[in-house]
Amino acid sequence: MKIRSLLLGSVAAAGLATTGYAADLGVVTSLDVCDELGLSGLTISSDDNCLVITGGVTYEYAIGDYATSVPVITFDRGGDDFTAKDNDGVLDDNSDIDAWLKFVATANSDFGPATATIKLISENGDQVGAADWTVGVDEAWVGIGDTTMLMAGYKGSIFNDGDDAPLNYLGLFGSGNVDAGVYGLNGHTPNLGGDVIQVVSNLGNGISVKGGLEGLGEATFITGVGVIEYAGDGITAHASGAVDATGHWLVHSGFKGTWDPVTVVGAVAVGSHGWWNALGSVSATFDIFTLAVSGEATAGGEYGVGGSLSATVTDGVTLNLGGRYFTDTTAVAATGYQVEAGVSAAATESITLTAAIGAADSNIAPAYVYGKAGLAWAPGGGFDLSLNGEANTLGAYKGTFKASKSIK
Repeated sequence: MKIRSLLLGSVAAAGLATTGYAADLGVVTSLDVCDELGLSGLTISSDDNCLVITGGVTYEYAIGDYATSVPVITFDRGGDDFTAKDNDGVLDDNSDIDAWLKFVATANSDFGPATATIKLISENGDQVGAADWTVGVDEAWVGIGDTTMLMAGYKGSIFNDGDDAPLNYLGLFGSGNVDAGVYGLNGHTPNLGGDVIQVVSNLGNGISVKGGLEGLGEATFITGVGVIEYAGDGITAHASGAVDATGHWLVHSGFKGTWDPVTVVGAVAVGSHGWWNALGSVSATFDIFTLAVSGEATAGGEYGVGGSLSATVTDGVTLNLGGRYFTDTTAVAATGYQVEAGVSAAATESITLTAAIGAADSNIAPAYVYGKAGLAWAPGGGFDLSLNGEANTLGAYKGTFKASKSIK
């Protein structure tokens, strides 16, 4: 538990010996191992360990008629196609609760901070009631070091696949299919994360290197991972590589640089199946206006472009107009577009209102028009709440309530 009163013997003795100087002598009242380690937040301390607790709970409920989907764009790499929601005449709803707790215990050592990390996650999906919950271990690992750190146990990969998000308002179809980025394989992927042994080192001047073995425990799928990163002077960049025991490999590199008023993003991913995916994006801000254009291409003959114009018309009010187009030159059934106009307005310091209207069409699905509106409330204390509604001319509609609280 916290040590809230620590008297320094020599200071106390001097204070008792002479009242003339007592007013000038301070007493340290909150010094413990967490303070010594520079750790803050929700902490519990013993004589030599500081336990930092973080976590969060998110609840989301949706209701409407939205379960049926119509393919609008399909992708060679697989994954979730871009779809429009259609109605089937049946009322749909979904209740989802996600919760997590992370415990990091830290103590000093001769080689720098020594840590043990445990992260628990729990979710109930579409189930109802506590009896349907499942609890799992998302992380369980130990680490030691400061500028150079050794980590071992069960955790995520050190493979860096960032610095690759397009800058335009709607993003790109293919990029959104892989969570806003580029993807190097449309087949077997090296086994990243899981049981790992990893080393990361900060070399100074914004440069760091990482290396490790991941996917341990299954000799056939052991994966070696190496990363070099740079961060500084408005630039972040990296190159990551991974190869497993079967010879499958993956390379991902990305760059993002800002030189006022221009920001540039470039990224490419390449895999052992001959697949590649490249993306480029640039934005420029002039007074109240921001222009952005993006483009993408893949080895599968897929191409996409997007552009947007944003305007900050008053303090807290932004207008957005954007469009994007995608085509697969080797498959006729994969050409489509989307356009959207939206507004975001800060009604108060804690409440933001949003609204948008748009349209989408392709050569494999009917055209449709949609509208959506939302309210986001962030009163502080790590609490966030949102209300969102949307509907389209295919007859689908959906209302969503979401609330979350973070622990940190």
